[in-house]
Amino acid sequence: DAQIESSATATTAAPTFGLVLPSTGFARAASGDRILTITGNEVAYVAGARWVAPASDLFQEAVERAFDANAGPARLVTRGEMRNAESVLRLDMRRFEVVYDRGQDAAPLVVVRLRATLVDRADRTLISEQVFEAQVRARDNRVSAIVAAFDEGTGQVLTQLVDWSNRTGAPRD
Repeated sequence: DAQIESSATATTAAPTFGLVLPSTGFARAASGDRILTITGNEVAYVAGARWVAPASDLFQEAVERAFDANAGPARLVTRGEMRNAESVLRLDMRRFEVVYDRGQDAAPLVVVRLRATLVDRADRTLISEQVFEAQVRARDNRVSAIVAAFDEGTGQVLTQLVDWSNRTGAPRD
């Protein structure tokens, strides 16, 4: 009996690496369950509208889901797995707000700006830092349209963050 060998080569996936993710820093005004608005120099909240949980908690959960859904090598590690983490990913939400730049009755602009810093866990040296931003115009001036714009902007920022983490966070030799 002759044995047939496959000429196909096995593909090897890029090795994964772990990232520790402390809680995301959030501006106090935007971290709660109210939707922050900016009109010129005036700061307020959308009347009668609240997130289902504090915005900072919702964002942290969205970050975790984004990394879980991505097939790239960067993986968030839990507290019990910290010894497997090569880097620390620090996130600071700089802007998470509705901007009424065309007047109070017009569809507002949602701005999501996130600063990410990767630090080597062993020697605490800076690996890289980057600011990610998305600006999404709501379809109209209704809470449902504003929330949809937040979802879209957050999704854009998280896609950029995960892609950057996959490229930048790999362990250095």
